[in-house]
Amino acid sequence: MDTRRLTRRVREAGAPNAVLVHAPDGAIDLDAAEAEARAWPGLEGMDLALEVTARQTYQWDETLWRIGQGYGRLQEPKRHVVAIDYGAKRTILRNLAALGCRVTVVPATATAEQVLRHKPDGVFLSNGPGDPAATGRYAVPEIRKLVDSGVPMFGICLGHQMLAIALGGRTVKMHHGHRGANHPVKDLETGKVEITSQNHGFVVDPSSLPAGVRVTHVSLFDETNEGLAVEGKPVFSVQYHPEASPGPQDSHYLFQRFVELIDGRRG
Repeated sequence: MDTRRLTRRVREAGAPNAVLVHAPDGAIDLDAAEAEARAWPGLEGMDLALEVTARQTYQWDETLWRIGQGYGRLQEPKRHVVAIDYGAKRTILRNLAALGCRVTVVPATATAEQVLRHKPDGVFLSNGPGDPAATGRYAVPEIRKLVDSGVPMFGICLGHQMLAIALGGRTVKMHHGHRGANHPVKDLETGKVEITSQNHGFVVDPSSLPAGVRVTHVSLFDETNEGLAVEGKPVFSVQYHPEASPGPQDSHYLFQRFVELIDGRRG
């Protein structure tokens, strides 16, 4: 395969539908494969979080992997975080546990009342697949209630997008999305540039964000939105994956930022 030609195709015409076929005997029905690719409706309007979310609430205490030690266990929890699972990566949960957070994972359909019933010190909105506006039909009203509750919140990827919608913004489908582990992002709070891991096809429209919601991070590839924060509230989110493993670890500080917001609110 000429990967350079494929890269140019995606760059110029946008992300195409495709079918991958494995046929050791070489008997590939090209017409059937093409028909299948053309028939796929695309991600817009698709709520895929329901297909990958946890089916029930569970507890998480596994910490990050260490050379010669493997994965550890949280021995002395200092905080309690409720993570809403829209397709959460385990390494995200491990990062939280490594910073002393006992994590309660709840399904994507959990209501704000159910989340707050766990008496969390903080709420995490996870990454996940699909169209944020589609998942947002049931998730956004609950996220809005959680913002109003004053509990510290941190969102990643799909969680970032739905938080933006809950705050009054909107999301749009990208031409070809961000994929890979080499995306430079500038933290407008500190002026530093971090290399990030990204995998998303929708993005927050920064012009749609209301007063009181500020852009905190921006892509140095195309200047698209990569993060936001709510003024006067302990609420923030990013579009990329600070937990990347394996991958760049430039953005691990975001987990520490979340923990500091929790500790600041607890006094």
